[in-house]
Amino acid sequence: MHQVRNRFLFIADTVFLAVLPFLLYALRFERLTFATADIEIATLFAILSVPTRLATYVGFGIYRRLWRYASIAELELIVVATIVSSALVLIEGLWLLPLLGAPARAPLSLWFNTSVLSGAGLAGSRLYIRIGGWKRMRRPVRGNERRVLIAGAGAAGQMIVKELLNNPDLGMFAIGFADDDKTMHGMHVGKLPILGGLADIPSIIRRQQIDEIVIAMPTAPGTVVRQVVRAALDAGVMTRTVPGVFEILSGRVKVSALRDVEIEDLLRREPIKTDLEQVSALASNRTVLVTGAGGSIGSELCRQLAQLGPRKLVILGHGENPIFDMLNEIHSNFPQLTIVPVIADIRDRGRVRQIFEQHRPFAVFHAAAHKHVPLMEENVVEAITNNICGTRNLVDAALDQGTMHFVLISTDKAVRPTNVMGATKRVAEHIVQGAAIRNKKNFVAVRFGNVLGSRGSVVPTFVKQIKAGGPVTITHPDMRRYFMTIPEAVQLVLQAGALGKGGELFMLDMGEPVKIIDLARDLIRLSGLDEGIDIEIRVTGIRPGEKLYEEMFFSDELAAPTTHPKVLRARKESVEPYDDGLINDIVLAAQSCAGEETLREMLKAIVPDFSGALAPPAEPTPGFGVQMVDARDGVLPLRRRSSES
Repeated sequence: MHQVRNRFLFIADTVFLAVLPFLLYALRFERLTFATADIEIATLFAILSVPTRLATYVGFGIYRRLWRYASIAELELIVVATIVSSALVLIEGLWLLPLLGAPARAPLSLWFNTSVLSGAGLAGSRLYIRIGGWKRMRRPVRGNERRVLIAGAGAAGQMIVKELLNNPDLGMFAIGFADDDKTMHGMHVGKLPILGGLADIPSIIRRQQIDEIVIAMPTAPGTVVRQVVRAALDAGVMTRTVPGVFEILSGRVKVSALRDVEIEDLLRREPIKTDLEQVSALASNRTVLVTGAGGSIGSELCRQLAQLGPRKLVILGHGENPIFDMLNEIHSNFPQLTIVPVIADIRDRGRVRQIFEQHRPFAVFHAAAHKHVPLMEENVVEAITNNICGTRNLVDAALDQGTMHFVLISTDKAVRPTNVMGATKRVAEHIVQGAAIRNKKNFVAVRFGNVLGSRGSVVPTFVKQIKAGGPVTITHPDMRRYFMTIPEAVQLVLQAGALGKGGELFMLDMGEPVKIIDLARDLIRLSGLDEGIDIEIRVTGIRPGEKLYEEMFFSDELAAPTTHPKVLRARKESVEPYDDGLINDIVLAAQSCAGEETLREMLKAIVPDFSGALAPPAEPTPGFGVQMVDARDGVLPLRRRSSES
């Protein structure tokens, strides 16, 4: 089709260039009849100039272009081809024409006017084809087409408009743009108006009857994306976002592929900036050991630590395949780094001691743990031996070998635990705190909320259920959780290791907790489906060990600000010494596979707050509830806010 069109253009150019000299003579004399000598000059000029111009156009590839997609590059090509052909025609008109027997040379006005009009004709015919595509912007909206607002009038937004025009089968009709650049308001991109800023989206949706929003801002921060998506959700409008530039250039997706907005787009925050100078002191030219290095957090820790230039990075894990994959990944990205893969079970005290004696790590990041609440309710022995016994083995070995920094990754479920996993992590916190205070070591713990994207987390589970057609299952409509991303979690771990003085607990300020049912509804709507029509949400009931609300602090803990605005330090006024005897007893009992009820009772003896109840806390905390009562001593007492606050 495009070859046929270019043939037509070639024929049209030939006719136009052949007629042009006679037309200019007629305009010059203001009549259609003129002297025989002028007719002869015009005829010879046409015979010479037409092949010359057409040959030049062919040489410059004018007839190998798809003019429907013409841009500034094609306009530049037309200008250059016109200049070159005009220079050749000037030589022909001034010197070659008299040699062929013409009564006189061609007038300079004839050469000049043919040059200008030939260039204008060449560009004008192509511009008409190019405009033909954009005219479809204002074609009538078909009854089955969705009216689309493009958020972002930059290059990505313009690419999306082109894709919608070139793919009418998508059933999407672009109405206009929304962009925060005020200098663009009231202007047009192509023939599409810029209807206002992002804050105006709710009114634009109502006024223009928008059915869908395409977010064409691949580099926009999460706060901006969240603003657009929330406005769309409140108006009941579907939202999609274009892939990032990296995804396009890498070939993973095409420009025409619109990616459904994922829940990470709603929950992500501005990137946490780590004090690299402080953090680098933990790893630069040091030996660093990471346990659980094959897991979601452990693997990201390895990636971040590798960038800090450690002398040796020891990656320890129980599963060989994840460690193998991690080893290959770091080797490919950091070929000069010394990496030691270690396959070991942290419950094996002798093996742990051997590893520490061999490598003598300066810093240890302990990410190995059993974390799934329902599974640990059914496997109490594993929870105790891994989370308690394994942590104690690591701490003891670290003390014996002079490890300077030890960071335990804990959980918000360790606060007033109602499940075995949370109780065992609380004991692990106690072990680390006690060792730090007794030995004056920089051993600290970090409490996480739920980590988005980690294995077994709620969002991947919901996505799988939606792809399978539902139902999406939640355990209770009032269940809330704190959320953070994997990069945030790792930044917190690194920052805690740098900020810690010994015995502290660190938390990330994650804002307000989010209702799980709201996440489920958002994902359903962002997938283009309707709750209750396409996908059902089914309440299955609270599972053993779960509670409705998670807390980050105990009532008797004190919170102090740190040099990092998003990191809080919590520490009790006095840390009661943990009972080595009770911990020894429960470890021995678990190793001998004692009954689960016996082990639960032993856990309660160590962790008095461990109730095992399924009820929510007496005073659920929608947020961190940190109230600055008196900061004169740099310590901020924690006070809970009521659920209505």
